[in-house]
Amino acid sequence: MDSLRFNLQQYPIQLKPRILRPRITNNISNQTDETDPRPSSSAGKVQRLVLNNEGRTKLNADPDREFYSYPRFVNHVDDGFISSLTELYRNRLRPGSIVLDLMSSWVSHLPEEVKYEKVVGHGLNAQELARNPRLDYFFVKDLNEDEKFEFEDKYFDAVLCAVGVQYLQQPEKVFAEVYRVLKPGGVLIVSFSNRMFYEKAIRVWRDGTEYSRIQLVVQYFQSIEGFTQPEIIRQQPGAQISVMTRLMGFIGLASRPDPFNAVIAYKNFKPIYE
Repeated sequence: MDSLRFNLQQYPIQLKPRILRPRITNNISNQTDETDPRPSSSAGKVQRLVLNNEGRTKLNADPDREFYSYPRFVNHVDDGFISSLTELYRNRLRPGSIVLDLMSSWVSHLPEEVKYEKVVGHGLNAQELARNPRLDYFFVKDLNEDEKFEFEDKYFDAVLCAVGVQYLQQPEKVFAEVYRVLKPGGVLIVSFSNRMFYEKAIRVWRDGTEYSRIQLVVQYFQSIEGFTQPEIIRQQPGAQISVMTRLMGFIGLASRPDPFNAVIAYKNFKPIYE
């Protein structure tokens, strides 16, 4: 099966023991589809391809499910990155939102004090996802084999993709599908650093610089009609690092802090809240 859905009753300790079914609500905008004055269009379709076939290739061409078949209960970025990401979520995600956490794992980095109506997780390892305490339920799917989501249109208030975009071989199709399931005014937040599983990252990402990777994600958004102009957030940790720490990092006695990069855009329009 291309997609496996897990009932949370299989994991009564880690997850909430209830089954949630998708339904269309509108927490992000005060307007309903019937009263929305914005004209309908072909928005959400792929306008152009960003990558050529060579740019999509991976050094390890085996199915991604095999690579992720065993759980990794580790953080793939450092504490500084995680703190910046959590603060970004705190500022951009409204309480009571319905959230899709794409390419997730055993942690989602959402602020602990904020309550959301529902958090749906996606990934490639069921054991990791089952350990994630923020997920109401999750599903396993390889987006490089099938990018379609089994959710109704305009279902989510927010979609998150943390440190996973570098592995997408069909990013244009995935971003188009994200657009479909977002509500008008819903947000897509894509965050990444300079770390990766090198053999599983696509070639254009492996060969790129930090700046070119940011611009690449911007182009992913721009390839889909209907997203707002992407907003870039960059945080370079160098200014906060002491001279001694920099020296130790240079000679290999300490690891260098991870840079924090995020690209953000909204479906149709950016909401303004009072």
